[in-house]
Amino acid sequence: MTRTQYLFAFFAIIAGQARCEPVSFSIDPAHSMPRFSYNHFGFSNQLARFDKMSGKIQLDFDKHEGSMDISVDASSIDTGNTLLNSHLKAGDFFDVGSYPVATFKSTNIAFEGDRPSAIAGNLTIHGVTQPVTLNVNSFKHGPHGNLQNREAVGGTASASISRTAFGLGRYAPNVGDDVILTISLEAIRD
Repeated sequence: MTRTQYLFAFFAIIAGQARCEPVSFSIDPAHSMPRFSYNHFGFSNQLARFDKMSGKIQLDFDKHEGSMDISVDASSIDTGNTLLNSHLKAGDFFDVGSYPVATFKSTNIAFEGDRPSAIAGNLTIHGVTQPVTLNVNSFKHGPHGNLQNREAVGGTASASISRTAFGLGRYAPNVGDDVILTISLEAIRD
């Protein structure tokens, strides 16, 4: 073997060993957004989002394992209407003075091939914790073109939850109890 071939083989071995380790990613808050939709008196499906989210994702692509731990600032709710934002932040709903943060902590990430397909975990909203499974609708892993090609992961996952199960049942059933929670995020390797 030539010197170049030895160096190439050495780096290939090192790269292979590095991949066997879990990789940690930090959520990019500028490109991540949890949102939810619900039916309003049968007339329309309303949308709302939270503007502040942080957290970590850890993935071991070889072992098909991982974890996700995210926090959402409940006071960052945005419906596009200032009066409705204030109402949702108050005691009838999120009561952000008493429960300022919502969290999701995974207990298991299922894989299909090399991509996560479902994320089971505990969702805490309004001081109530319930098991929830997020179905991964899209996923990408690779260099991020806007960030000097740093390694990144991203995707969208969703679940249907009952708002009354979290103590947020005001006006049910006229305001729908079934809520579609969607989390879209990008995360950059630490």
